[in-house]
Amino acid sequence: MEVPDEVPEEVPEGAGELPEPAPRARRRGRTALLIATAAVLGVVAGTCTGYLIQADREPTRLPSLSQPTLPQAEGPAPEPLSAAQDRLVKTDGDLRRFLLTKPRGAKDVEELKGDDGWLGMAAYAEAFTEPGAAFGSLVDDEFRRGAATGWETGNGSVVEIRLLQYRQEETTGAADRTKSQEGFAQDRHGTKGWPIPGTGAGMAYVRSKSDTGYGAEAFAWRGDIAVEIFIDSAEPVSKAQIMDLAQRQLERL
Repeated sequence: MEVPDEVPEEVPEGAGELPEPAPRARRRGRTALLIATAAVLGVVAGTCTGYLIQADREPTRLPSLSQPTLPQAEGPAPEPLSAAQDRLVKTDGDLRRFLLTKPRGAKDVEELKGDDGWLGMAAYAEAFTEPGAAFGSLVDDEFRRGAATGWETGNGSVVEIRLLQYRQEETTGAADRTKSQEGFAQDRHGTKGWPIPGTGAGMAYVRSKSDTGYGAEAFAWRGDIAVEIFIDSAEPVSKAQIMDLAQRQLERL
């Protein structure tokens, strides 16, 4: 009996082949570490070199803490200013006496002279179109007191002069009030203005005819006192008229 040849078992396709090796993971970071290490060593080396160079230098001498002795003035101390020379003392008395006096032939206008020549904060605020707002502004500006006078000349011109004194502890009230009044005057149509000689910021203005007639104004300040001068007239007012009043009034302060 014939023995059949052994039939070889079928080998699956690919059997007996070795699997391909997995790719080796690449090690990273070594180059970056070397660069960082070199940089640190460079900084350390530079620092050490700087210390060595500085150690070989001569120490810098520090400036002396003591100051040179200042020479002391000899002789008696200067005399204090008299009341006439010290402007703050001078204007601390009766403010009304610094007002210009009524010219000869003119007559008083009582409603322009305040309360016996004094002009309080409320009375001054009433001269504005919005008294409440004006009163608050005067409080903020540290208004202290005021004095006023007024008269009428033979040709019907009415003159009013106000002296407004401010405490000026935290504000420059006199200068601020003058600038504010000058701003109102410059905004009026038909008004011409000129600087008042001898003042840093004083201005005089002449108005052309309006519904109420002609007029002129002057605003200036000296120390803690603001000066306001008004002329209302049925006739044209000249620059010379308002300038004369302003300069004579400022000379009294």
